[in-house]
Amino acid sequence: MTEKTGNNGPLRHSPSASRDGEPAIHPSASLRDCKVGRFCEVKERVLMRSSTLGDYSYVERHSELIYTQTGRFCAIAADVRLNALNHPIDRVSQHKFTYRANEYFVGKKLDHAFREQRLDEGRVVLGHDVWVGHGAIVLPAVSIGTGAVIGAGAVVTHDVEPYAIVAGTPARFVRWRFDPDIAQRLLKLAWWNWSHDQLADAVDDMARLDVAAFLDKHDGGIEI
Repeated sequence: MTEKTGNNGPLRHSPSASRDGEPAIHPSASLRDCKVGRFCEVKERVLMRSSTLGDYSYVERHSELIYTQTGRFCAIAADVRLNALNHPIDRVSQHKFTYRANEYFVGKKLDHAFREQRLDEGRVVLGHDVWVGHGAIVLPAVSIGTGAVIGAGAVVTHDVEPYAIVAGTPARFVRWRFDPDIAQRLLKLAWWNWSHDQLADAVDDMARLDVAAFLDKHDGGIEI
């Protein structure tokens, strides 16, 4: 089941919107047990399982999100893998027939404990306004902080701090997107929680002002 929802209440038309907020899910995408927010886009041949996609986030073609909680305004590029499966290398065999025995033997059952462990302990969490570059892989139980950037082709094995840029295999810290004081002001402002109409009022400033000038204008300037 795919549930279409939103953090701002029922889907509604806004004169500031290019469409009415209904998520755009390509017919070739495969979603099961997922929640997809307002203004989201799920492109060609995306696969999602037991995952949530926050308002305004989008997933480009051929990407895979398994047991992943994604915040708002996240940009997930093509061929990304979020929560790539770790095989049980501590067992006699690491082949899937040890946890999906039902696919090979009559009377055998799925190893539900293995799946539940992935759901409970292995979930991947993305904050808000995260950009995951083309072909990146995020391993189980990793959290990506708000505003972070994951470089193309990166393999992320550890948590990423808010507004950090990481790249490489395994992914390593490259630099901060902004100075710490700017990052803290952005986290406090939490513009990603603004209503659609408030965002419409601010989007031109987001495009034309530098970050410090935007914060100077909008810190306390928009009632949240």
